[in-house]
Amino acid sequence: MTKVLITGGGGFIGRHVAEELLEAGHEVVLYDAMIDQVHAGTEVKLPEGARLVRGDMREAEKLEGALKGCEAVLHLAAEVGVGQSMYEIARYVGANDLGTAVLLEAIAKHPVKKLVVASSMSVYGEGYYRTPSGQVNETVRRNVADLRAGRWEPVTENGVALIPVATTESKRVDLASIYALTKYQQEQAVLIFGKAYDIPSVALRLFNVFGAGQALSNPYTGVLANFASRIANGQAPTIFEDGEQKRDFVHVRDVARAFRLALESDAAAGHVINVGSGNAYTISDVARLLAKAMDAEHLQPEILGKFRAGDIRNCFADIGKARALLSFEPQHRLEDSLGPFVDWVRQSPSTDNGSRMRQQLEERGLVT
Repeated sequence: MTKVLITGGGGFIGRHVAEELLEAGHEVVLYDAMIDQVHAGTEVKLPEGARLVRGDMREAEKLEGALKGCEAVLHLAAEVGVGQSMYEIARYVGANDLGTAVLLEAIAKHPVKKLVVASSMSVYGEGYYRTPSGQVNETVRRNVADLRAGRWEPVTENGVALIPVATTESKRVDLASIYALTKYQQEQAVLIFGKAYDIPSVALRLFNVFGAGQALSNPYTGVLANFASRIANGQAPTIFEDGEQKRDFVHVRDVARAFRLALESDAAAGHVINVGSGNAYTISDVARLLAKAMDAEHLQPEILGKFRAGDIRNCFADIGKARALLSFEPQHRLEDSLGPFVDWVRQSPSTDNGSRMRQQLEERGLVT
């Protein structure tokens, strides 16, 4: 048995990770600020057997107290939201980057045997693409003029259409948002620190996580939760661009298992590892699948034909490295897992704040 500190342990993913570790016989301490944007108006049920220490990541003394006696740290605490990060910059940099720095200083005083950090697929920017001739391109960025004209798909300099393909960890990082910047800083700080202090450290790059327990009233929590909140309130899901952008959706229970495997694996030390389903879904298909599962097929997605600063077009995971180093295999496909998700949504009160989020972005010129 290992005593593990989970930062952000009161959150959606953190609670599932805690359950996974407790079932495996580990002792768990949760550290979380329990902020209103995520938890207001909801009753958070923490896993039985886990102890919660409530505090901000920048409260060094409180964080050190939670860390004492722990043999491992799973660092999940972070402000999450690509769009919000583009105007609440100090908030994101402070919580994510400074918070991680405070944690690492605490670990330097109270060393642990393993450190795992939650990174994000957002660090890739656009995923891998190939040309019709088969050449792989890892430095794709869309032209703002094309986006304003409604030309959504990336093309070569000669205007040739590019084909999105699964993205491996070897792809060059291309940061398109402040959120992505802070997540990259988190993962690299952990890996640099781990090497310097001889603490085996791993960074898991999470793709789009879904499942029961997401904060339905938080418009920055994830696209599936946003869609569910709108449908539950009788509103059509709203989609930026044309809805044909592709993402990888991975179930939270698979993510929780990946964290346990990273904690228990020696082979993963020093690596960044994708954690996804290995499948690509268009956002419009996801909205329709969810509306059908919620018996609301009449609520067809509203395609906005607008783009948000910081958004990318296509990115989905190659999970070969997770299979090789963690023996990780997803067990919960999106299309087979919507039933339990919908059952949970129906039992959970939610307020649709998506329109307010869009207004905040538009007021700042971040939606075109």
